[in-house]
Amino acid sequence: MQLTVTQQERPWDRPFWKPVHGKEGVFAYLVLIHVLAVVGLVFFPVPNLKVVGMTLLSIAFGGLGTTVCYHRMLAHKTLRTNRFIEQFLIFWAVFNGSGHPASWVAYHRLHHSVTDTPEDISSPKQGGFWWAHLRWLYQTQPADKKRWAPELTGGIYKIWGWAETPVIVFSICIGLILGFGWMGFFWMGAIRLVYSLHMQCLVNSLTHLNHVEEGDSSMNVWWLGPFQLTAWGENWHQNHHTHAGSARLGLRWYQTDIGWYFIWMLEAVGLAHSVKRPRTS
Repeated sequence: MQLTVTQQERPWDRPFWKPVHGKEGVFAYLVLIHVLAVVGLVFFPVPNLKVVGMTLLSIAFGGLGTTVCYHRMLAHKTLRTNRFIEQFLIFWAVFNGSGHPASWVAYHRLHHSVTDTPEDISSPKQGGFWWAHLRWLYQTQPADKKRWAPELTGGIYKIWGWAETPVIVFSICIGLILGFGWMGFFWMGAIRLVYSLHMQCLVNSLTHLNHVEEGDSSMNVWWLGPFQLTAWGENWHQNHHTHAGSARLGLRWYQTDIGWYFIWMLEAVGLAHSVKRPRTS
């Protein structure tokens, strides 16, 4: 059997600290927020209630930006909103550390087209848990945005090409900017970003550890459900792969899906339309 380019290059065999050319900035960002998060936890292990509240609020908006806008709306086109709501959610996704919309969507569409095959650059089947969880972010070449997300490379989306870095700097420093001092700097910035990063990464790693020899290894991870600042409904990942054209990921009444509840509210007040639901047999 002919090996794919990824199998031939075997990027997961590279030293974990060595990014590919062009991803040095991503690696530096990851190192920076982790170092700052550790320092923050050492000096401010228990934040005050105001800082906790602002941190959770930022996590909430960032999580909704990623799951509702990047994942369900832009990548899978399972709903539509007006331009203001879309750009508002994109801002929060970038603020959340999810990157440029075209980049995120291109990676995700590529993933769905070759799920858990040798061409799937973020699959744990190829490089193991930590490869799928984090390392692929800085040790693989970018997905082809012109091929996988052409509609997000022009027009109003160009603004995020130059705005991404300033928004991330703003995100890291938001605690100081809003006057919450050094405690706010660490908790509302790096600690929040590290938390949000790893919760997103669990979708690539943890929810693709189903024990199947070939094909899609996605699975629902029920115990993430109660911790919705972690999951936002993304923990029902097998549901998603089965019904990728649905804006709703939690298909049963007991499968909590805050992303879907937010979409439902937008639809109810006329701010979302063309909302796609799972097809019933």
